[in-house]
Amino acid sequence: MDRYQELFTRLNQNKSGAFVPFITVGDPNAISFMHIIDTLIESGSDALELGIPFSDPISDGPIIQKSIARAFKSSINFSRCFIILRNIRNKYPNLPIGLLIYANLVFKNGINNFYSHCADLDIDSVLIPDLPIEESLPFYKAAIQHKIAHIFICPPNATEELIHNITRQGCGYIYLVSRPGVTGIEINKKTMNTTVLQNLIQYIQKQEKKIPILQGFGIHTPLQAQESLSLGTSGIISGSEIARIIEENISNLELALKQLKKLVRLMKISMCFYKN
Repeated sequence: MDRYQELFTRLNQNKSGAFVPFITVGDPNAISFMHIIDTLIESGSDALELGIPFSDPISDGPIIQKSIARAFKSSINFSRCFIILRNIRNKYPNLPIGLLIYANLVFKNGINNFYSHCADLDIDSVLIPDLPIEESLPFYKAAIQHKIAHIFICPPNATEELIHNITRQGCGYIYLVSRPGVTGIEINKKTMNTTVLQNLIQYIQKQEKKIPILQGFGIHTPLQAQESLSLGTSGIISGSEIARIIEENISNLELALKQLKKLVRLMKISMCFYKN
């Protein structure tokens, strides 16, 4: 968790927002995946959110679902994911690394056992998108016991009570969802109410416990990243655009890496010195 604190402190001092790419572990295969991770980090990504492939990803749209299918096709499974994660941590000891995983996978492997494995890999956070806060206590306790940030989701229709609970219990950062639905859908005036989001952000910031906010769902462009920072977030998480680049260049890794490098650098340039 300290890595997140150090990251957001440094970015605030530099008046910059955080760019956090999301990518499914093993997409499109284990070897290419590591080249992609290296490119994302070397191009300026501030942290990683890595998705553990799951057969029923209810929060993910078609683009991320295809990335999961590619990972499964290349023989990625739960055990191989953790081997890959260890390689990433060994190579990047100071980088904040978060996991996105569905609740059934955690439960199937044993809640305490799962978080123990994460602690052994020095994972910083775990986000479980299909876990309501009302059922999160066993997961939350295991995460805290193993010094891992349990990331809470703040939906656009969050009540004051929900915001109070997730800020009181949360650490690392809060994942602000841009709009209802699944990942990969472009956000616009019809799908994202900026006034509602800004009010949510302001209410979160008024809470006694201060937690950085990262916005996700439908953020693909530097302009959208700037708009997110202007609402008061600390940065963004973007995954579908990365998955799209991989999909469209599945037979040309070199071109995929070139486009990913360009994407990350444009995002970071747009977010530097923009944050108030």
